[in-house]
Amino acid sequence: MRTSKPARAGQYLALLGYLVFLAFPFLWLISTAFKPPRELASLHPTWIPKDPTLDNFRQAFDEQPLLRAAGNSLLVAVSAALIAIVIATPMAYVMARHRSFLSRAATGWVVVSQAFPFVLVIIPLFLILKNLHLINALPGLIMVYVVWALPFALWMLVGYVRAVPRDLEEAAAVDGASRLRILVSVTAPLLAPGIVATALFAFVTAWNEFFFALVLMKSPERQTLPVILTHFLGAEGVADLGPLAAAAFLATLPSLLIFSVIQRRITGGLMAGAVK
Repeated sequence: MRTSKPARAGQYLALLGYLVFLAFPFLWLISTAFKPPRELASLHPTWIPKDPTLDNFRQAFDEQPLLRAAGNSLLVAVSAALIAIVIATPMAYVMARHRSFLSRAATGWVVVSQAFPFVLVIIPLFLILKNLHLINALPGLIMVYVVWALPFALWMLVGYVRAVPRDLEEAAAVDGASRLRILVSVTAPLLAPGIVATALFAFVTAWNEFFFALVLMKSPERQTLPVILTHFLGAEGVADLGPLAAAAFLATLPSLLIFSVIQRRITGGLMAGAVK
């Protein structure tokens, strides 16, 4: 059944409105990052800076250790994403291929665990990390992010594994391949788009996470980028708007760049899988 032209036009308008809604905060952030203090204090704000400047970026780097914080965030996010993928991939394979009561119970627990608020788990996590002497240590924060990313990573990868035809695995088993060989040589290449998408989710989650990093990281030299951004707020909650916008813009760029690069690979992997 074909969609009428007015209905199609309405869909396009709704999509355009949604894109504008998503793009507005980022575009306003870019505009604010390049505005001088005089324009930031103006009662008549403009989209495009009349006198663009890089002083906000210079001031942001002078006031706070952004590069060190970005390095901490990058180390934590990459490590958490890689470890979560290594753990979640074989677990998702077992949960998808061996459907039993335990498998269904594990899937249900994965879904329910996503509803737990951060405040509910921070005290047990803090006590566990304290006993392991991992408070105020990046390995402890990586461990927390891995645990937090695992449920959603499992949920995503189980769906991808179920989409892989069993016939391919059965043919490999007939040829004498073991379960591990089937997972590594047959299933994993077909799961590549799903693995990349899941790793991207784990990375972005760890890169943007604030609450756990604020509670667990006390030393300034170990704090991550989201925590450092709060240092641009004054004692009374008044923000140094220009440098804050510049630092927030720089903090947003890695996620956008990684997503733009990986998105092409996800599309290419899906097309390659369809052709095979």
